[in-house]
Amino acid sequence: MSLSRTYSGTEPVRLNKFMGQSGLSSRREADALIAEGLVSVDGETVLDAGRKILPGQTLTLAGAAQDKLDSAVTLLLHKPMGYVSGQPEPGKIPAARLLTAAAQLGDGALPSSRDSLPPIGRLDEDSRGLLILSTDGVVAKAVIGPDADLPKTYQVWVRGTLTDSKIARLRFGLALDGRNLKRAEVEQIGPLCLRFVLREGRNRQIRRMCEMLDLRVMDLWRTHIGPITLDGLPEGRWRHMTAAERASLVSPGAAEGGSGAGQAGT
Repeated sequence: MSLSRTYSGTEPVRLNKFMGQSGLSSRREADALIAEGLVSVDGETVLDAGRKILPGQTLTLAGAAQDKLDSAVTLLLHKPMGYVSGQPEPGKIPAARLLTAAAQLGDGALPSSRDSLPPIGRLDEDSRGLLILSTDGVVAKAVIGPDADLPKTYQVWVRGTLTDSKIARLRFGLALDGRNLKRAEVEQIGPLCLRFVLREGRNRQIRRMCEMLDLRVMDLWRTHIGPITLDGLPEGRWRHMTAAERASLVSPGAAEGGSGAGQAGT
């Protein structure tokens, strides 16, 4: 089945950019589909990746293009501590090894090449919680693309003395690697437990932020990535992302769907 989008902008825009903004594909995927002759504009097949769509024109993906995009795999994993997100160093265990039939919840095929399924936003070995693994370029762009602004939520247990002034500094005023951090949402939800909501993902961000204020992170648990949550997914288990979840993640305004979780900032 073909899929169409009509361009409602006011200025011409490259097809791959429009396809990315419309949630049809990533720009790289768009270029490949155009090269294969699977994209048309107002009924004319387009083979030039540099072609622009004009206001009011309609772009159509051939059914074969939709089949290619539908073959992308996106999984949600509740990662325990002790597993690394990406390609492991010697002696480390990749989280993808948890993608077994015994650990699956719900329907869907077991991924054919688990170890090559990339994580979309890292979660450190000593952190646990929601991890997305996907070959879907649109999902990757929504979560970790240069313009991604999804809120990402963590519950963090610390050791040390929590004060109002420290929590205020965690919210705003710290810098890492010579760059000021974006404003964060931080609230105390227990004697030594904090909830962080971030919209960026610096390397080990939360741990380093806490260390600056003489707080040691004892446990870090990612609970949300944008509108996607861990609800009903026990630790060590995984499932396929639903079509509705994907739509909520990649559509405009998805970041306002609730508290979110993090990319490389744990």
